[in-house]
Amino acid sequence: MEFIKVAVLGIIQGITEWLPISSTGHLILADEFIHLSGSDEFKYLFNVVVQLGSILAVVVLYWSTLNPFKRDRKERNTCLTLWAKVLVASIPAGIVGILLDDIVDEKLSTWYVIAAALFIYGVLYIIIEKKIKIKVRIEDTASVTYMDALKLGVFQMLALIPGTSRSGSTILGGMLLGFVRTVAAKFSFFMAIPVMAGASLLRLLKSGFALTGEEWMLLLVGTVVSFLVSLVVIKKLVDFVRSHDFSGFGVYRIVLSILIVIYFVAF
Repeated sequence: MEFIKVAVLGIIQGITEWLPISSTGHLILADEFIHLSGSDEFKYLFNVVVQLGSILAVVVLYWSTLNPFKRDRKERNTCLTLWAKVLVASIPAGIVGILLDDIVDEKLSTWYVIAAALFIYGVLYIIIEKKIKIKVRIEDTASVTYMDALKLGVFQMLALIPGTSRSGSTILGGMLLGFVRTVAAKFSFFMAIPVMAGASLLRLLKSGFALTGEEWMLLLVGTVVSFLVSLVVIKKLVDFVRSHDFSGFGVYRIVLSILIVIYFVAF
């Protein structure tokens, strides 16, 4: 049963990581119903480390863009410049994440914080999509400046609050900065690699890698499932954002936040 549970959690991670609906929030809430066995520390470790599968999906899908070992010098330099911008974008979340990791664990990973973040950002998604007109100035990743990357990093930092959504914050942040929607989505995917890899490594270091053989297997199953599901979801999301806005996700977040409050208050 535990392997079935982690497979389900891997599916949830693979879907919600890339949609603007908060993977961390969904995984924390899913534990209310799935009840993965083990300590609270292992559950939190699982929720973080399972993201490695999602990261690997990005690397596989965009390997031609992200491969820094290309033979052609011009292409290699373009790739290295892209990585440099991605690393700059990772600075805000990296610093704040390390400093506030324990606070996020102990104070913010609660149903009422998740519900509030889902609701607030749901309303913001609708307002930004329906009320704010933005002039597009960036139509490819090569046009992203280091300052643009740093500003996007600030939006990514906001996603440290459970329920916010890293992809939602960075994609909509990119749109506010003048990114065309598809470029905002792709750069958001790239930004996830160092931040999520760093978060997973930090969590493993804090655990001292002191896991049982079964726990390692559970992590592996969840990660593999997350990888496979992410491969499909990333492709679908890129196609989706070409012709749709995020207001529907905003409505979903608002409805989910209300259901969360009703469930936890009533039960």
